[in-house]
Amino acid sequence: MLSKPVIQMILAGFTFSLMTLAVKFLSHIPAFELVFFRSLISLVLSIILLKFYNIPMFGNNKKWLFLRGFFGMIALTLFFITLQNLPLASAVSISYLSPIFTIIFGIFILGERVKSLQWIFFIVSFLGAVLIKGFDTNIAWFYILLGVASAIFSGLAYNCVRKVKDTDDALVVVFYFPLVAMPITGVYSAFNWVMPSGVDWLFILALGLFTQIAQVLMTKSLQGEKLAKISVLKYLGVIYALIYSLLIFNESYSIVNLLGMLLVLLGVLLNLGFQNKKVLSFFKTNS
Repeated sequence: MLSKPVIQMILAGFTFSLMTLAVKFLSHIPAFELVFFRSLISLVLSIILLKFYNIPMFGNNKKWLFLRGFFGMIALTLFFITLQNLPLASAVSISYLSPIFTIIFGIFILGERVKSLQWIFFIVSFLGAVLIKGFDTNIAWFYILLGVASAIFSGLAYNCVRKVKDTDDALVVVFYFPLVAMPITGVYSAFNWVMPSGVDWLFILALGLFTQIAQVLMTKSLQGEKLAKISVLKYLGVIYALIYSLLIFNESYSIVNLLGMLLVLLGVLLNLGFQNKKVLSFFKTNS
């Protein structure tokens, strides 16, 4: 029988995939505007939860909390742009480069060390990102690079989260994203506004709710089980994305594209395994 944290992580991945689906259906709405709506919904929900649990809103380590919100805003905006302009599974696969940048930035921000073998795994993932482009003229390098940039800023945001893990409550960390993102994206959107209509509002509501639900489920899962046991489950998201991509949007992928997705995931998962000393013990027993 599956444990509660495992079920929570599976549901978090599925809920997150529904968020990407909502963004894809809203491709006619500028990404900055979608981030604004997502931030507005998240801000309201975060304030309600902070008030309910009587947690001080603005936290302690304000510098790193602000940076978490700022880097997260850039990462999410770029991710939404790639979702709107790349095949769904390709955009999601490239976003999975973020754990690699989290590790790399951890060297400078948190003073962590990276083993030489991990750099090989990094190269495997980056090669996968190149193959996702492949020879497909329907996929522009510009959006591939935006996807990589999104992963870079996600890596920075995750390091900021780790920087405040001992000083600030998780709800405060979540709150700082909309606190920073909403005024910035709101001002930009005011000059580039596209009025949603009809069913758009339903997808916008789904975008905010699914994101918030996914964050809560993932946080509870990570708090309730060892990372090594559940981290891999997060990457089921690319399977959901591939199914949506083929069945709903009629997007097609070449063997090279699929191989690229596989290499991105392989490099990331090998790094996760290495960090949990699973890969390291494998090499020792087989050398």
